Amino acid sequence: MAATVQGDDDDLIDDDIGASIKYPPNVEKAIKELFPSNDPLDAPDFNAVEYINTLFPTEQSLANIDDVVQRIRLKIGRLDDEIRTVIRSQTNVGSDGRQALEEAQNAITELFSKILDIKSKADKSEQMVKEITRDIKQLDHAKRHLTSSITTLNHLHMLVGGVHSLVNLTHRRQYGEIANLLQGVLNVKEHFDKYMGIPQIKQLADRITEIQNDLATQIQNDFEENLSADSKKKSPNLKQLAEACLIVDILNPTVKKRLLNWFVKQQLSDYLTIFYDSGDTAWLDKIDRRYTWLKRILMNYEEEYGQLFPGHWHVQERITYDFCLTTKKNLGKIMSERASDLDVKLLLFAIQRTTTFESQVAKRFAGSNFEEEISPGNPFKDKDEDTSKLSKESVFIGSISCCFEPYLYFYIDSQDKSLGELIDRFIQEFKSQGIPKAVENSDGGIVLPSCADLFVFYKKCMVQCSQLSTGQPLLQLAGLFKKYLKEYATKLLKNNLPKSGSGVSSMLKDVEVRFSVDDQATICCVLSSADYCLETTVQLENKLKEKIDQTLAEKIDFSSEQDVFHNIISNCIQLLVQDLDNACDPALNAMIKMHWQNVEVVGDQSNYVTSICSHLSQVVPKIRDNLASARKYFTQFCIKFANSFIPKFISHIYKCKPISTVGAEQLLLDTHSLKTTLLDLPCIGALTARKASSSYTKIISKGMSKAEMILKVVMSPQDPAMGFVESYINLLNDYDVSNFQKVLEMKGMKRNEQHSIIDLFKANIPSNAAASEQSSNNATATTATTTTISTSTTTTKSSNRRQPHQEPSRIKKLERLIKKQF
Repeated sequence: MAATVQGDDDDLIDDDIGASIKYPPNVEKAIKELFPSNDPLDAPDFNAVEYINTLFPTEQSLANIDDVVQRIRLKIGRLDDEIRTVIRSQTNVGSDGRQALEEAQNAITELFSKILDIKSKADKSEQMVKEITRDIKQLDHAKRHLTSSITTLNHLHMLVGGVHSLVNLTHRRQYGEIANLLQGVLNVKEHFDKYMGIPQIKQLADRITEIQNDLATQIQNDFEENLSADSKKKSPNLKQLAEACLIVDILNPTVKKRLLNWFVKQQLSDYLTIFYDSGDTAWLDKIDRRYTWLKRILMNYEEEYGQLFPGHWHVQERITYDFCLTTKKNLGKIMSERASDLDVKLLLFAIQRTTTFESQVAKRFAGSNFEEEISPGNPFKDKDEDTSKLSKESVFIGSISCCFEPYLYFYIDSQDKSLGELIDRFIQEFKSQGIPKAVENSDGGIVLPSCADLFVFYKKCMVQCSQLSTGQPLLQLAGLFKKYLKEYATKLLKNNLPKSGSGVSSMLKDVEVRFSVDDQATICCVLSSADYCLETTVQLENKLKEKIDQTLAEKIDFSSEQDVFHNIISNCIQLLVQDLDNACDPALNAMIKMHWQNVEVVGDQSNYVTSICSHLSQVVPKIRDNLASARKYFTQFCIKFANSFIPKFISHIYKCKPISTVGAEQLLLDTHSLKTTLLDLPCIGALTARKASSSYTKIISKGMSKAEMILKVVMSPQDPAMGFVESYINLLNDYDVSNFQKVLEMKGMKRNEQHSIIDLFKANIPSNAAASEQSSNNATATTATTTTISTSTTTTKSSNRRQPHQEPSRIKKLERLIKKQF
């Protein structure tokens, strides 16, 4: 039996070791909180092997294995006893739970019955309270209604008493007391607005309105009786009238408006009588008297009525503004009737005095909120007045002077005449004095003094006109500026340029255009003057757009005038380039006439190169100094000269034939010398060297490199032919047969020797390059033949279509034919 128990225990131990129970982490956490333990057997990650190794760390410790096993068995036995006790204690849990549930249900039932009983008692208590307080609520409502009735009766008593008092005070003209009482009556009357359905209340309200009307009429009559022209000899009761003004502030605003209308009209009653339309005092030459009269009226107002009207009525401002509107209408009517008597001096005199008066008035009334009261419904504002014409700073600015605007054409006509005379004077001065002399050690170029004089006059006119008007007159003045800018550009600048040869003569080179030093200085002066006018015109346009009304700003456009100055500048640069280019022709012709096939030794640069360099060093520094104020145009001049000279130089190289290898070397040396000179052209002869622009350097390098490549091809041996063709293509990358033929002629090859090598060259032309070259030749031939008569044109064009690659002899014939036709 003991053996059996021992076996069962061993099996149990084996089962426990082999099958471990895994709980979720939250369950493990709850168990650890309820039953904290440090025993390794309670750890969720318990490992039996590690636990045994802990018990028996060494072989010697296995000696007490029996004791350890016995302790574990005892512990297991204790755990089994605890488990059995717990299980047995749970046998009665089910019956105990059912009993507890029944007890809970009984308790809930009892609690619900108690709640119902409490609710029933609460309803009864509420009903009892309502019965008790019913009478109290009635008393509260009665108290509130009674209080309201007493208050209303008091207001009614005050209203009735106030009305009665107002009637008595009105008869006695006690305006000081009326002012205080009337405001209170009106405030009390507001409490009865909801009772207007009651006849008696309505009668009281109507009675108050009648009193207000009576007061308005009575106060108006009092002012008229005391302040009218007929009663000036009497001593008016100003204190009573001042108190009446307090009442007017309480009454309807139309009462105040009507009273002020009468008073302002009364103050200005003598104005139109003194300055009547047909009187001498009304004309513009005596316009000062109008403004002096107003100043006297304002001074009298200060002395007599300064304490009468409240300050917030702005009576002085109203008198002044009404005076301005009346004066504007009066002056407009007089000027329309006597337009034949107007002249620009009289008009400008009147405008100057008027604008001065407006400025003084605006300064005097600065800070007043009277301008805020000027509205379309204000009686002191003219219904026809255009508020957009009034200054944003003050309502008085422009209130009179705007009447002169329709007559500013006198001013525009006067400026038109003055500008015409000014241009004529500039022309006479230029003819008699010429261009100004350059100032030594001056960094600026030569600019005609008339340029600055013209724009100073323009500025003076613009400022003066903008003070008169920023509307249509200023736009008309801008049109006048444009007109005389073109006249100045044509008569002063363009017409004074040195005359070049005719177009046909220049094209055929029968007549070369050569300018003297004075002519070159004149061209540079015209160019600098045009540049000054161009820049100042842009500034003038922007200034006009700032000053003119924004609705008209888009109509200010000086682009056509700027184009005129641009064209003059381009024309000047072209004349300078043409002159310098033509000056190089004798040296280039000398280059052609040299016997290049007889050159045996390469020496220094040739005489023609020295001649070209010498001429450039003489002319270019003067042009640069004359264009010191327009440096960008000097750069354009250099670029255009390079674009003109280099193709001409290359064409003259083709004409140097035949040429030996040594001659080609000498010509290559000359080309390099010219290239160096051209690269230094922008700063040639300058005290401080300045680096040329990259665009100019690129043009020189590319153009002169082509000339050098042509000469290197000429220096190449023609045998073998294939090597010569490849050398030509690689160095020049040019597939034009005519240019290739020119190189062959430079080498001195005869016609019959050229055919084979030309055929070889054609065979090496890529297909796309051949098509492009053929199209280019056709276009060139077509363009050339359009200058001949129709019969020759038709014949030549058809020949070009049949033979895309024409021979040089055919081209020469065509050139001779064109020249003969001209």
